[in-house]
Amino acid sequence: MNIILISNKMAKAKSLNAWQAGSLIAALVLLPVLMMLLFITPKQTIKEQGVKAMLPPHLKGSIISSQSHLDAYAKQIGELQARIMRLDAQNQRLAKLAGDKTQPAPNIEQSPSYIMPNRGGPLLHDKPMSETELKAAIVELMQTVDARDDYQSGIEAKILQQSVLKDMLPNSSPVQAGFNSSSYGWRIDPFNGHKAFHEGLDFPANTGAPILAAADGIVIAAEHTPDYGKIVKINHGSGLETRYAHASNILVKVGERVTKGQRVALVGNTGRSTGPHLHYEIRLNGNALDPRQYLHRNAG
Repeated sequence: MNIILISNKMAKAKSLNAWQAGSLIAALVLLPVLMMLLFITPKQTIKEQGVKAMLPPHLKGSIISSQSHLDAYAKQIGELQARIMRLDAQNQRLAKLAGDKTQPAPNIEQSPSYIMPNRGGPLLHDKPMSETELKAAIVELMQTVDARDDYQSGIEAKILQQSVLKDMLPNSSPVQAGFNSSSYGWRIDPFNGHKAFHEGLDFPANTGAPILAAADGIVIAAEHTPDYGKIVKINHGSGLETRYAHASNILVKVGERVTKGQRVALVGNTGRSTGPHLHYEIRLNGNALDPRQYLHRNAG
């Protein structure tokens, strides 16, 4: 097929071959389609793309980084929500097992509004949470988790007091000094400033003060480790164990049988420690228990 073009400016007619003619027809067909797409594309999208194109590279990276930051906050909220739901279910089961009627177990209805299940309704004026709102939500959720953890520790202690282990429980103070009541649980690590879980109680005391066995048992470790420093571990039977760390001197040997109130070590500042004190732990089958629950019960 040949197309002949005639113009007043041409001295003679010009013919186009098949390939040139096909290209011309394709251009004439695609031009209206491209014009239509240009008008259909949302103006806001074009505007946003234009603004982003004009931003310096370092600002584009900042926007992406900021969004990633917010996404990390949102993910943390989701993880905390899931943890609270699990704690609520566990606490309700433990409360029934312990027969605790003095204080109702925390439940979903006492949780922040944004973790309430079984909610619905039309979506109106929807907008993402700001960084300030996300941070506030995380703080509130952490407080909720802490309250659930404290309740669970109390119920756990009550169950043990009622179990066959009640006569084995380490319910005697390991040193003649007051403990730091906020030292068990989440805290700011004194070395790196990060948030970390502290699995025991700290008893500030002078170097050389006697450390006492909290219950009868057998010494299963008397050694020096990088984190605990000089430490004594006592097995009280049925998976119960106490640990006495950061000692300056150890007074017992592995395999030795000790009785409640017996001196097993002296307070010191060894291992990962910022000053003389006793780090004291109670564990059941390897899991840390809150020693405060047992010291309080003994006091009463």
